[in-house]
Amino acid sequence: MELIDRINKDNLPKHLAIIMDGNGRWAKQKGMMRAFGHENGTKSVRMAVETCARLGIENLTLYAFSTENWNRPKLEVEMLMKLLVNSLKNELKTLQKNDIRLNSIGNLDKLPKGIQKELKDVIEKTKNNSRMTLTLALSYGSREELTSAIREIATKVKNNIIVIDSVDESIINQHLYTHNLPDVDLLIRTSGEHRISNFLLWQIAYAELYFTDVLWPDFKEEDLYQAIISYQKRERRFGKTSEQIK
Repeated sequence: MELIDRINKDNLPKHLAIIMDGNGRWAKQKGMMRAFGHENGTKSVRMAVETCARLGIENLTLYAFSTENWNRPKLEVEMLMKLLVNSLKNELKTLQKNDIRLNSIGNLDKLPKGIQKELKDVIEKTKNNSRMTLTLALSYGSREELTSAIREIATKVKNNIIVIDSVDESIINQHLYTHNLPDVDLLIRTSGEHRISNFLLWQIAYAELYFTDVLWPDFKEEDLYQAIISYQKRERRFGKTSEQIK
């Protein structure tokens, strides 16, 4: 039996998030510059997007560039920005063909103007697609997201727009970058690291975590299937007992 045949289509994660890690180490192992790893990582992005859409996963969020990534060497950041612009241009056809809507989260104002323009253009052109929502986390940091939400809520309380006693999880959700997305069901991280790295800290409160040693450029369909199969074997109790779930 092939791996894909072991996947229960009735028990797919509604929201899958991936920390795409290991591009630099992959390139270093081959004696190449880090840029070579990032370029090859785009192949795994295309695979993940198309495979998730084909399986019927409704939401896929990819950690493409964190707030901390701005601290990397200037040349690497410039290369990543150039690669992002080219990817947005090149992948528009793939998104349209697969009926995928592009979304983005993060402090997008920090991105170069050219990238902001390309991003808005692809988001606009795919806004009516409905098979899957692909969210790119760009210049994203969960602590910054939460800080921004708290500041905005506090301002509204101060201006009597929100009553303080009404502030609950729902109100907080409404002020997050991900207000139009469900909580994450499955979080995958590649490259053998066992960290969350400031990614969707609020949204993964009850997510299943899956770590693999595979470096991102080597991440194939079979690796994605393995993660989903592992997810489907787990009992998701959300604080309840096994008996209550059954």
